[in-house]
Amino acid sequence: MQKSSDHILTSHAGSLPRPEALIAAYRAHDAGTGTDELRATLGAAVEEVVRRQRDIGIDVPGDGEFGKAMAQSVNYGSWWRYSWRRLSGIEPGQQNLYEMTPRRSRPGEVVLTSFGDRRDRTLFAEAYGDPDSGITTGPRPPTPVCVAPLGYAGHDLIRADIANFTAALATAGVAEGFMTAVGPGSCSRIANTFYKTEEEFLFACAEAMREEYQAILDAGLVLQLDDPALAENWDMINPAPTAEEYRKFTALRIEALNHAIRGLSQDRIRLHLCWGSWHGPHVTDVPLADIVEIVLAANCGGYSFEAGNVRHEHEWRVWREVKLPDDKVLLPGVVSHATNVVEHPELVADRIQRFADIVGRERVIAATDCGLGGRIHPQIAWAKLEALAEGAALATRRLWR
Repeated sequence: MQKSSDHILTSHAGSLPRPEALIAAYRAHDAGTGTDELRATLGAAVEEVVRRQRDIGIDVPGDGEFGKAMAQSVNYGSWWRYSWRRLSGIEPGQQNLYEMTPRRSRPGEVVLTSFGDRRDRTLFAEAYGDPDSGITTGPRPPTPVCVAPLGYAGHDLIRADIANFTAALATAGVAEGFMTAVGPGSCSRIANTFYKTEEEFLFACAEAMREEYQAILDAGLVLQLDDPALAENWDMINPAPTAEEYRKFTALRIEALNHAIRGLSQDRIRLHLCWGSWHGPHVTDVPLADIVEIVLAANCGGYSFEAGNVRHEHEWRVWREVKLPDDKVLLPGVVSHATNVVEHPELVADRIQRFADIVGRERVIAATDCGLGGRIHPQIAWAKLEALAEGAALATRRLWR
């Protein structure tokens, strides 16, 4: 993974707005027609999105997660749900995650509730129930159920994703690109009736998804593990656990992640965590300070996290108190998916400099809080990436005087 040796590098969290032609091709494909059209359209769309990132000034681009769309979430992409098409041993369920019967924790036993029973949703039930409130949670397809030994069945799909992306990088003359894949902790949030324990199922997810991780790294790409569950699970536990209980709960998910990437090129793996990308109040988010040491136990070369979101921007101070290992880099979000306001480059530069002053300019890569695709209008998303690049250039002039 590159470091900011002579300027502040730029990247982002993964999802980018899908072009209309790609959305139409996916819908035709999901309706049972247009397989060849989708293949051609997807390849062209990935080539164009890489070129556009390069032209804006994004040093480490992604494929926009264009190969991860599903019928129910083509606009949002599917950072997690895409894996449902790539796992064997699961079958379609009847309920979505918001409709499932809530589960309750008790002393000594921390369990996840349903998505619809989040504490944030309870506190702001009126706002969540108002379609004019501006709160969006994305599509809600039925959740699959694991009914047999879990395996990886996405070999053709990941090969196609890699082929499209590596060809696009070569055409654009870009040296390094990243590709996302769901982490074990987030992957395991589907229903399970086969494995006897939650831990068995979690590690089965780690083993299955390992094949995708290895394929991405074998292709010479940077792997970004998307595991928002590490922070987001906190809001899905009722009643709220103690910080120590949650750290223990999360440590098992980090153990599974490390199991999944054992023996792989950890210097080319970065971990993305966030507090969920939906537009909502987020007053029940777990503080970064409560989980940062657990997250740093992940054997990755970089850590991507929200730092522009107004619920978490203040947490840059955490890095004053926490020792970042010398061989690691930070990818703080310096523009946010959570607002339509386009950040000023001066603000972006200020955010970058805060981190550079703490961990060193070489160990900061400017990024986005979360994926921009589907959360804000495409025109605004691209304007935010431009502001990101402009702010990084300004920060570079300050830091390399």
